[in-house]
Amino acid sequence: MSIKLHCSACGKKIEAPDNAGGKWGKCPGCHTKIYVPLPPSEDDEIKLAPVDETEEQKRKQLMLETYRLTQDILEEKGVPDAPASTGPAPEASDETVTNHLVRYLWQMANGDLDTAQRTADLIVPHRRKAMAILEQFAKTYPPDPELGDVPRQVLSGLIRNLRTRLS
Repeated sequence: MSIKLHCSACGKKIEAPDNAGGKWGKCPGCHTKIYVPLPPSEDDEIKLAPVDETEEQKRKQLMLETYRLTQDILEEKGVPDAPASTGPAPEASDETVTNHLVRYLWQMANGDLDTAQRTADLIVPHRRKAMAILEQFAKTYPPDPELGDVPRQVLSGLIRNLRTRLS
């Protein structure tokens, strides 16, 4: 029989031999130093706890958000050194504006208001194009696969609020 445990740092399920009980070892996944508990004896009562599915779902959602934010950072072209000019903003492609709109709606739906504000600032200079794309978004559900988890009523409200802000 082996000792089964989860790494406290990365959550990886680990199996250790019985003779490793009561000793320290390294997680094979993240190499964090972990304590391997003694194997339960037959007369010890095993205490059970319910599995918290919402915690696991939150962890997966955070990992997905971290991945998306990392991708966004990697796609950035650079930050200008000088303040923005007062002239008109260069014309953005439909795809760029659509990506900004999807990112904004996703951030608002997940309560990431500060990041959503920065994304909205990227949309405002292209308000005419954004309004046309939002019209298309309002006709389909979900307008983008990334927004499939957002309830229809919430998404409609967010689109309506953004259209009001842009007009």
